[in-house]
Amino acid sequence: MTKKRPVKGSALPAQAAQAPIVSSAHLVSPRSAEMSEFEFGLIVAGNAFERWVAHCMSAAGLKDLMPLDVLVLHHVTHRARDKRLADICFIMNVEDTHLINYSLKKLQNLAVVASSKSGKEVTYAATDLGRQYVERYRAIRESCLINALNADDALNREIGELARLLRLLSGIYDQAARSAASL
Repeated sequence: MTKKRPVKGSALPAQAAQAPIVSSAHLVSPRSAEMSEFEFGLIVAGNAFERWVAHCMSAAGLKDLMPLDVLVLHHVTHRARDKRLADICFIMNVEDTHLINYSLKKLQNLAVVASSKSGKEVTYAATDLGRQYVERYRAIRESCLINALNADDALNREIGELARLLRLLSGIYDQAARSAASL
């Protein structure tokens, strides 16, 4: 298949002439090359985000945590309310409770998360030490990430729209996963 070259003097937009940036060209659909571009962007951004949260928490003084451990600590700290394992999994959209449970045990061993039992119900909450690490994380995040972002109102609106689209797409991916599981 030959590529069409723009005719001299034609007003072909620069973007239209570029091939999509994808990680799996064999999956590109003629109906939505943009989805493959999104998936590649998600892979790269997801890996950068995971690297960021681990390094940020390490800079805050809590070293050798995996990104999921850091995210579990943040969620357990969220709104200073005790959380059940099932609730943590649900909110974080993690199907495998063993992954979250392993993180909780690891965080308990570091004394940044504590569990309590009421009947058969076990809940988890950040300890004072855990909240101190999260506060340091927040200060480093503000200094290194938020200041570097240098966001204005327009960029913040775009970030908000991107967050909305990610939530929408996560629902679509979840539905597609359920459909694929039933094949």
